Amino acid sequence: MRVGQPRGCKELNGTCKKTAVLFNPVGLQDFLSLGIPPREMLLAPILPEKSLSMLYAPRGIGKTLLALSIGLAVASGSNLLRWSAPRARRVLYVDGEMTVADLQQRLAQIAASLGREISNDAFRMLAADQTDRGINLATEEGQEGINRVLDGTDLIVLDNLSTLFPNGSENAGDAWVPMQNWLLKLRRSGVSVLFVHHAGTNGRQRGTSRREDVLDTVIALRRPENYSSDQGVRFEIHFEKLRHRVGDLGQPFEARAEPLSDEDASSGITWVRREIKPALP
Repeated sequence: MRVGQPRGCKELNGTCKKTAVLFNPVGLQDFLSLGIPPREMLLAPILPEKSLSMLYAPRGIGKTLLALSIGLAVASGSNLLRWSAPRARRVLYVDGEMTVADLQQRLAQIAASLGREISNDAFRMLAADQTDRGINLATEEGQEGINRVLDGTDLIVLDNLSTLFPNGSENAGDAWVPMQNWLLKLRRSGVSVLFVHHAGTNGRQRGTSRREDVLDTVIALRRPENYSSDQGVRFEIHFEKLRHRVGDLGQPFEARAEPLSDEDASSGITWVRREIKPALP
């Protein structure tokens, strides 16, 4: 049952004048009896179907490596850290920042540890570096360009907001409205979206907090207090919002990317997790 459908327009002096939107409220018993199947998980328990989520972190902490790993786990039906993808889904990864060479290298390193094949169409990459004018999702043209290549996509990863949504001030809530409306439209069509963002100097996601209003999941990556630069990609994963929290799976933990081979770091990487012990009172 669809609600909020426009009635169309009527001719007035040769022009089309839009009429009022027609809403159709549904009674309680009728609403409860609607045959709506429960949402399955793309990556349990953090990414449900038809969901909007954000992953954010300071620069250089490894958020793109984790986002790529999430995309490949969903596309292959694999496990990742504490999470599991029940079955393989179709993923579209949209990158607005990195060079194609760096993306290719990172994807090869992550895929090497999966131990299974990923079909060519299960994970598709759209890199701004391969386009003539980049990718601007703040425009209707950019959004429609993504709409045209969805082709059964279950999850879109947008990496990152600063490069893919360059219009307006990040602190202006009104500037976010067109992007939010498009994301909600994607969700209504059955597509999940995970967007990657930067943290500000205060450690929180940079810009307007309005972004978090409609999200199912907000994941923050933070440096451990005892981190040193020779440790490479190592961070704590904190869930600031998780509507589908399942027991201890919503608790923070530490993740580190380690090479598959001590002799050859380019051979691939694997993710290792470590529980974070609560501070003593």
